[in-house]
Amino acid sequence: MTETCSGDGPNVITDVATMPATSADTEVLPSIHNRLAHRGLRPDQHLVDGGYTSLPHLEQAEREHRITLVGPLPANSTRQHRRGEGFARDDFRIDFDRREVTCPQGQTSAGRHGPYPTSSPTAAPLIVAFTKSQCQPCPVRAKCTTSRDSARTVGFPPRELLELQLRNRAEQQEPDWHKRYAVRSGIEGTICEFAHGHGHGMRRCRSRGQAKAHLQHVLTALAVNIERLSRQSWDGPAPPRPPTAFQDYLDQHGVPRLRSWRAAS
Repeated sequence: MTETCSGDGPNVITDVATMPATSADTEVLPSIHNRLAHRGLRPDQHLVDGGYTSLPHLEQAEREHRITLVGPLPANSTRQHRRGEGFARDDFRIDFDRREVTCPQGQTSAGRHGPYPTSSPTAAPLIVAFTKSQCQPCPVRAKCTTSRDSARTVGFPPRELLELQLRNRAEQQEPDWHKRYAVRSGIEGTICEFAHGHGHGMRRCRSRGQAKAHLQHVLTALAVNIERLSRQSWDGPAPPRPPTAFQDYLDQHGVPRLRSWRAAS
């Protein structure tokens, strides 16, 4: 896996990291920020895809490096939120000081308060469980849980992370956020050039071992940078990226297209 970060000018590659294919994307993010900061290349904003965004990493990037991580946060994965019916976590009101949660029907949690035993560092630290005596007589219980025997359990991140999550999800609904994030299309083009452009062949390692694979990635990044710098006009702004075959097809048939397909989502 390679991670690329674009710098000033013609989207030159400023950092390359090579990780085993079994590694999660978020594992490499702190080390990338450390290297960029050490080399004086720390960005104010880092545009990433959804594989790199999580609440702990958003908070860590801002706290340790003053980097604003910009990318789509994972959506709420509960059944109620996926189906758009019933009571999701956001329908519950939490009082962090009292460590109490009030359900949409006005019941205040009287059950267990505390985390599940887990090894995950990103697990919700506050798990609140309602009791059977609270949930079973509820007239709208079917909107909250489908279990016949157990009661509803709701998990919350720490207060500062919950506020960060709510703020970021609200920002992602604004047109300004989509316009700012549309710049990442250039990064996706860089990744496509790595994999398919001019015989770079990044889909296939030429040697065994992570160290040799990393050397291949670095040399390929240098080649991509040289190609881009050689096409750069220093007398004016950088020339626009040529349209793809699909964009040419749309233009030839008079089909309007946006500057970024992400703006349509």
